[in-house]
Amino acid sequence: MSDDERFEGATVRKAANVYYDGRVTSRELHTADGERVTLGIILPGEYTFETEEHEDVELLAGTASVELPDGSELEVDAGESFSVPADSEFVISTEEVVDYVCRYG
Repeated sequence: MSDDERFEGATVRKAANVYYDGRVTSRELHTADGERVTLGIILPGEYTFETEEHEDVELLAGTASVELPDGSELEVDAGESFSVPADSEFVISTEEVVDYVCRYG
């Protein structure tokens, strides 16, 4: 995804998704072709998330360590992505602000 990618014709849910006392936030949108996407910010810390759907997460800024459900660990930098299977759990930790986009399904 490039910095200037736009989601033309998308519908945005006004209410933010707020996790961990506001240390992780995102906004959900639905594209014109029906894709569900969240755009979010992660503040420094370690966070555990559960998935219901398959998730593809791309970092737009920052660096994070990710522990995937299979126990493998990744270092993910801005411009890189990782995938998490549905019905699983992963841990993400960072020492800096992370800007991300998550695509579902």
